[in-house]
Amino acid sequence: MLSWLVALVIIAGLQLAAPKAHAERIKDIGNFEGLRTNQLIGYGVVVGLAGTGDDSLDYATQGVKGVISRFGLTLPPGVNPALKNAAAVLVTAELPAFGKPGQRLDVTVSALGKAKSLRGGTLVLTPLRGADGEIYAMSQGNLAVGGLGVSGADGSQLSVNVPSAGRIPGGASIERAVATGFETSPSLTFNLAEADLTTALRVADAINLAFGDQRAKAQDGVSIKIAAPQGGEARIMMMGLIENILVKPADPPAKVIVNARTGTVVINGGVRISPAAVSHGKLTVTVKESPRIVQPAPFSKGETAVEPSSAITAQEEKNPMFLFKGGASLSDIVKAVNAVGASPSDLVEILEALKQAGAMKAELEII
Repeated sequence: MLSWLVALVIIAGLQLAAPKAHAERIKDIGNFEGLRTNQLIGYGVVVGLAGTGDDSLDYATQGVKGVISRFGLTLPPGVNPALKNAAAVLVTAELPAFGKPGQRLDVTVSALGKAKSLRGGTLVLTPLRGADGEIYAMSQGNLAVGGLGVSGADGSQLSVNVPSAGRIPGGASIERAVATGFETSPSLTFNLAEADLTTALRVADAINLAFGDQRAKAQDGVSIKIAAPQGGEARIMMMGLIENILVKPADPPAKVIVNARTGTVVINGGVRISPAAVSHGKLTVTVKESPRIVQPAPFSKGETAVEPSSAITAQEEKNPMFLFKGGASLSDIVKAVNAVGASPSDLVEILEALKQAGAMKAELEII
């Protein structure tokens, strides 16, 4: 227990000494392996609709027959009821890490067929399965639908938002927990959200410094392997301490992002420009059409005609050349580009030319 208290004091001291503006908590730059959410999905039937359900979908018919069969009732062979008040739906939810039986989950219910609206419907008891096909939760309840859909006899329709999907807050009950195995594994692995070799080394060093040993080792640019004590309580205490250690992530690689559809250009702070001189101008060509009406001379038996008249002018903007000094930063780039009044498209052309000239050491990514 004394060693844990010493580690806690060291971590608190590191947090006070570390610069808050640049450091981030370890829990904000990644997560422990295995502690993740699991997607659940199920097929069910929503009943109680006001004539806005599926009218000719076999899936809905089969689903209702299955619901009825649970109570010992069967439909006669060949009978295919019109189910305007029922709809076949897909039910989805996310099972959080450490989810225990009896806890509640929010579920999303989406129409599978031609149901116009799920407003006012009730989801019949539906099992939710994981990727392994096992049942992990059961869902049932009244839907909360934010959309509205109305149709008239003449075919006119009015829709607000999406009425064919809704949610049931706390509409599922967990029936089975997912085994994480973190209590018995010989070590824990912390994975960074973004791969970076420098950041991985800094995280491992910060953990070792806080605990005063060499329990953490960077395996690659994403994973840090941490030797952990046996037992759930000791591991949870250690993980809680690790998550709150402050680490300064490595600076991101120099990158320029260009959105070709919207013309948006984003330059991160890592971009630097080598000495370069840039001159950027535009050549504008204008064609003006001024047709004239020509009347024939009196008593000449001529006809009125249209005589074309075109005027073509060319104008080139004379923008001054600007100089990038060695090591120009992001602010220097912005000031220089604003000084010549370059548009986003002009900026893209300038950056592409700088990269081709070898004056900009950055990754140019077009999305």
